[in-house]
Amino acid sequence: MMGRLPAGQNELFYEFCLEEQVAQKHVLRGLDRFLDFTEIRKHLREYYSDIGRPSIDPELMIRMLLIGYCYGIGSERRLCEEVHLNLAYRWFCRLGLEDQVPEHSTFSKNRHGRYRESDLFRFVFESVVERCMDEGLVKGEGFALDASLIKADAHRKRGFPGEEGIEWERAGRKTRAVREYLDALDNDEQAVKADEATRKTVSLTDPTARWTSALGGPAYYGYSTNYLIDIDSAIILDVEASASTLSEEAQAARARIEHTEKRFGLKPERFIGDTAYGNAQMLGWLIEDKQITPHVPVMDKSNGKDGQFGGSDLRCEPEADHYVCPAGNSLEHNRRNFKTKRTGITKDNTIVYRASSTECGKCALKDQCCPKEPARKIARSIHEEARDLARALATTEAYAQSRKDRKKVEMLFAHLKRIMRFELPRYSRRL
Repeated sequence: MMGRLPAGQNELFYEFCLEEQVAQKHVLRGLDRFLDFTEIRKHLREYYSDIGRPSIDPELMIRMLLIGYCYGIGSERRLCEEVHLNLAYRWFCRLGLEDQVPEHSTFSKNRHGRYRESDLFRFVFESVVERCMDEGLVKGEGFALDASLIKADAHRKRGFPGEEGIEWERAGRKTRAVREYLDALDNDEQAVKADEATRKTVSLTDPTARWTSALGGPAYYGYSTNYLIDIDSAIILDVEASASTLSEEAQAARARIEHTEKRFGLKPERFIGDTAYGNAQMLGWLIEDKQITPHVPVMDKSNGKDGQFGGSDLRCEPEADHYVCPAGNSLEHNRRNFKTKRTGITKDNTIVYRASSTECGKCALKDQCCPKEPARKIARSIHEEARDLARALATTEAYAQSRKDRKKVEMLFAHLKRIMRFELPRYSRRL
């Protein structure tokens, strides 16, 4: 006989156990057994008042955010709806059938207020890293670092030329993103103008975002997200958002390596990166200051073009402290005798070696060497020995393996963008 659904659901009492509705092999059960919010409560205690109405439990909001991460729910409004309807989510959040789910606006208030002031997410992140270390997932032998572009939540047409300046006090312009930008520069008018003058265009919506077209398509406002990972298990050790410029990314790399050493006591034997981290200053810092082996391609523009002699065609003789050109002439950096001894180091941390204009003027190879200059010159970095070591390392088998290991960072970026759909962020940084 064909059955029928009951006409109504008018039961007065139900016997229902939420614990029994969640499968024993559910992914949230595996996650729940590792969660301990004792330290988080201690960390947040001073940010809550001792009087007044009780707040929403911060543990509840963290658990809900973990659900959003595990299941790719990027919208806080949708996250609240899913927790309201899904029994497994309610069980994980310690909510009964009759308990209310927090409003989505509560997340925004806490994220931009209490959680930001307390740096809670950094605290949670580093607690996870410490747990990974305790479980033996972090070896500390090799670190890899890379940056990936993220579009900012700012329309590409809402901007103005940086050299013109702008009155941020004008009504409607001093949004939260603008206030954070001005606070980062201590509301110093001269500092703000100096920062804007270095940029081609500045966004009215998010002034800290940088105009970039690094992907080859239309230019847009964006940031770089910098990942520092341990290559053994691809555990992310540190993250920092920065401006999408090579200098800012290199600065972020140094800051993340130093922070990881100070916070976790980890200093790698080798550092893996792409050419963005192959400038002389970075290589000198890694080798001379930190004693870390750089498996990084050297940023080198010494090769000649269009049949011209490049820097690599000049032979360096360190013992004599000079270069020798293809014609056999010497390039010196101390051709004049000064009363006060000078180091010869320029503002760019280079030492310039010059040939004699007399010798170059009568040289048969001048058209191939310095056709537009009276004499040949070459700038040698004060970190040239570090560059030479990095070039030598590039011929080893260990370096070839490091090139393969570096792809683990790209895998994490793919997860961030394609799985988590992380895009259009607003981020205020200290300048």
